[in-house]
Amino acid sequence: MKKTMFAKEGVAGIAVLCLCLLFAARAPAQNRKPTFTTFEVPGAGTGAFQGTNAYSVNRVGAIAGRYVDARNVSHGFVRAASGAITTFDAPGAGTFAAQGTVGDSINTAGTIAGWYQDENFAFHGLVRATNGAITGFDPSGAGTGFLQGAEAASINEDGRIAGFYAGARNVIHGFVRAASGAITRFDAQGAGAGSGQGTFGESINAAGAIAGTYLDASTVYHGFVRAASGAMTTFDAPGAGTGADQGTQAFRINSAGAIAGNYIDTSNVSHGFVRAADGTITTFNAPGAGTGAYQGTQAFGINMVGVIAGTYTDARNLNH
Repeated sequence: MKKTMFAKEGVAGIAVLCLCLLFAARAPAQNRKPTFTTFEVPGAGTGAFQGTNAYSVNRVGAIAGRYVDARNVSHGFVRAASGAITTFDAPGAGTFAAQGTVGDSINTAGTIAGWYQDENFAFHGLVRATNGAITGFDPSGAGTGFLQGAEAASINEDGRIAGFYAGARNVIHGFVRAASGAITRFDAQGAGAGSGQGTFGESINAAGAIAGTYLDASTVYHGFVRAASGAMTTFDAPGAGTGADQGTQAFRINSAGAIAGNYIDTSNVSHGFVRAADGTITTFNAPGAGTGAYQGTQAFGINMVGVIAGTYTDARNLNH
């Protein structure tokens, strides 16, 4: 699974940078040559698994992410559309390898949601206001041990934050945090109660709908969408496998309620999907995607007009 505190960062602090392939139902910019601007945060390390990771861009072009320094410590950053970069560290963030601060999501106002890992390798959610003030938070019941605690994964335009946390028994629970700071826990029906199982809140849209994934007692993935009212709908993409570490993963929801993600079939091959607000699921594979185990197509993001960004792994196990 891409966006969890275990798979995305973990003890080793390894993050993989992927080139994105864009898919669109309509592509008005098809004939325009894309332009790329690369950048490094001052202080970013130059060794293996060090450097600069950009995780989120808002409507005005501001980017949030993290950089890993020469000591393998993570620090948050925000890059303005002008190119100016501001770095930040959450109070209480650890300063040893694989610890530190991550800016995971930025809204149009420039408020950032993310998380930090303390000196005990426990995770805590954070929200960084546009004036630079950082507020750390922990949902009630969040564990304080090794690889326990909270990750704030997504922030919407009115400051509501979606995420997940691991409790003392390492069971995962979803949460939504209001701009006022009030936190509501939620669990998908059918979510497992074993270590590493449970509910992952991955993305929140302007209406407050949350998309995510839950792992059942057999460690099979299933997608869900939770309305702002709290009503939850679970779903599985056609062709999704039912074995351990197979199934449906929902990663991003847009303002229209469309959800992008991927499913893993019975041969452990990944395929992309988009789920419309009415529940209709369309699957797709990127041209050139491999058909072997742990190859295929993954859709990680979707914008307001339905353009999807993601990654595919080819037959040589190279990512594009």
